[in-house]
Amino acid sequence: MEHFFLGDLTWSDLPHQWFTIGGTGAIIVGGIIVAAVITYFKRWTWLWKEWLTSTDPKKIGIMYIVMASLMLFRGGLDAIMIWIQQAISAGNAPGYLGAAHGYLDASHFQQIFTAHGDIMVFFVTMGFFFGIMNLIVPLQIGARDLAFPFLNSLGFWLYVAGAVFINMFFVVGGEFAASGWLSLPPLSEIQFSPGTGVDYWVWSLQISGLGSLLGGINFIVTILKMRVKGMKLMMMPLFTWTSLCSMVLVVASFPVLTITTLLLWFDRFFGMHFFTSGFGGNPMLYVNLIWMWGHPEVYILVIPAFGIFSEIVATFSGKKIFGYVSMVCSAIAITLLSFLVWLHHFFTMGAGADVDAFFGIMTGIIAIPTAAQIFNWIATMFRGRIRFTTPMMYFMGFVSLFTFGGMAGVLLSIPGADFELHNSLFLVAHFHTMIVSAALFGIFAGITYWFPKVFGFTLNEKIGRRAFWLWIVGFFMSFVPLYILGFLGATRRLDHYAASTGWQPFFIIAATGVCIIAAAVITQAWQVIVSIRDRRQNTDTTGDPWDGHTLEWATASPVPFYNFAKTPVVDGRDAFWEMKKRGERPGILPPDGYDDITLSKNTGMAIYLSGFVFLAAFGLVWHIIWLALLGIFGAIACVIIRSFDEDTEYVLPAAEVERLEKLAWKK
Repeated sequence: MEHFFLGDLTWSDLPHQWFTIGGTGAIIVGGIIVAAVITYFKRWTWLWKEWLTSTDPKKIGIMYIVMASLMLFRGGLDAIMIWIQQAISAGNAPGYLGAAHGYLDASHFQQIFTAHGDIMVFFVTMGFFFGIMNLIVPLQIGARDLAFPFLNSLGFWLYVAGAVFINMFFVVGGEFAASGWLSLPPLSEIQFSPGTGVDYWVWSLQISGLGSLLGGINFIVTILKMRVKGMKLMMMPLFTWTSLCSMVLVVASFPVLTITTLLLWFDRFFGMHFFTSGFGGNPMLYVNLIWMWGHPEVYILVIPAFGIFSEIVATFSGKKIFGYVSMVCSAIAITLLSFLVWLHHFFTMGAGADVDAFFGIMTGIIAIPTAAQIFNWIATMFRGRIRFTTPMMYFMGFVSLFTFGGMAGVLLSIPGADFELHNSLFLVAHFHTMIVSAALFGIFAGITYWFPKVFGFTLNEKIGRRAFWLWIVGFFMSFVPLYILGFLGATRRLDHYAASTGWQPFFIIAATGVCIIAAAVITQAWQVIVSIRDRRQNTDTTGDPWDGHTLEWATASPVPFYNFAKTPVVDGRDAFWEMKKRGERPGILPPDGYDDITLSKNTGMAIYLSGFVFLAAFGLVWHIIWLALLGIFGAIACVIIRSFDEDTEYVLPAAEVERLEKLAWKK
């Protein structure tokens, strides 16, 4: 029976298993250490005023990247636990800690499997890309901010609330969803998942998905309406173009995810039957809807990386990008075609030869614009003066891995082949090859490339290259064995297997590979630490350490909070490169002087609103109705208060702009 104040919460829902106790302990200890450091340096007021309440897209972008890095550590630990379990779980002898095999029982393994997938997709990759877009897109189009600064802050704090919520089961509940990263029915229905794990999954995606949707709308409006004078659509940098395509996919597909997961929650909370096999429900309806979001989501993660690589290849080849128009057209084609291939994720559903053939053909066709991008990058490099910097190394690694994984994707687009390989580790290897090579390598390349622009000094090249090679070697060792295991019949979500299968050596090799990847991540962290220590030796005094092509390199490093002291005017592609050819340099007093700049004020309202949304979701998970209502009405009140607040901007005087510019370029 539910308690009025506590709902379904009982003492047994507090941490009592080894992993929930460990997770809760880590959260508490980490929080105490961070609070102690901030208190010791007396930085609470500074942290609140300068960062947490900021509407500056550059600071919001940095906070996105910091949060995504923390979630990468969290999701990476899950991956290590999965590989270790599979490496030692052969045979028939009882395992450790009560598990039938290995050191994890079946339920715990499936929880880790689910959490790893969702964290890496929603809270790592998307967090990194939203961070990079916040840092770079306004600069590339000559804007001082996004179109809606408050919504930008709100989108970030909803992302943070969702990230916290997906980890709340450590503290309250004791279990996460064990139904796979997409929580397919009937396993996710109340009959088979009676705990709160699936509810935590639903609401973490609802909260973060709302933040992503707000961010998508914000970036679309910004790119379409706030470009600098003279910058037509076909003059935009390619990273801005791919960001626009990605955000169009977010706005078009995330409402589908929202409605689908909400209907699943209705099944669980109200006893409805949208996706049950009885009372008129249909589990396949859920599968269709979730993949109507899910496949565009793959390209939401990949398309921005294409734009990053385009900027890097052009810069480090010393040439303009080859085939600019075809690059834009192929990005748009990928965006549109991504909505026509979702059913290839479940060819085995029995939809019939005609349906399978259509989606197989569409899957093959989408490879054409993708290949066009690769050929254009290669053509750009042809006869160029290539500099093999760390970002360029990540690009080369991406091409090799993406081509390798893409051929596996073409194989899977054939319904007959997919019938054999569906739900096998071959599919897992293919998916990870595409996402790691494009998304993660694109993120690493982009952060390294734009790091001096954001922080004013370059990252250590020697250590960065070591990290790259560890990533390449570790990845091949981790996932090539999975391709082989897929052909041998090993399925996904496999927590144990018989020794007689002969699979264990491949799993051991894969586990060794993930240890090398862990070493790569540690090396990347060490690269940042060493670079901060040696920052004075690597300070960027020019604002343009790479001889860049686009407008972000026309500002000082690090970028002032107002972005541009004087809004530039452009008349072609590669605007800054053309300016340099004409002898125009930044940091010089404009002939007509500086102007006053209107900027958005900082506000804590986004934090309060996200906090109330978090409380509402927590109340709904645990059936604490009064808490859910408090959260809902609190969020509505925050929206109303913000709507009537007219004091949201301030003016930076021209004299202050001039003073700040002289300081910025004095280095």
